[in-house]
Amino acid sequence: LYFSAQEGILFFYHIKGLQYEMKICADILQPISSIIFSPDYTVLLLVTDQGTVYTYKPAHSGEAVKLLDACSSCFLAADFLTPGDKYCVSVTISGEVQVWFLEDGTSLSKLNLDVEVHVT
Repeated sequence: LYFSAQEGILFFYHIKGLQYEMKICADILQPISSIIFSPDYTVLLLVTDQGTVYTYKPAHSGEAVKLLDACSSCFLAADFLTPGDKYCVSVTISGEVQVWFLEDGTSLSKLNLDVEVHVT
């Protein structure tokens, strides 16, 4: 079970029967608004309240890596493009949809919806 705290800390709870173990995986110093697993469960996307997107690889137990940073408009949401876990798509509050290469954060394509986007 992965979850985040208000302070921007990503936690992992390993639950087995009535026993559990808690581990701090990453501290990104920004409140995390959503956590999304890749389809093959090898990568987590962490989207912050400030609109920054991080990747975290549970098998490597390393630090979260900043993939996308909020520029002119905050990233509202992000998700993986399936199949696989090489690409993600993001949308900003201003309605800009982008496809990203997860390896290095390269923007591959962009589409402006010309409408303000909200999450419900």
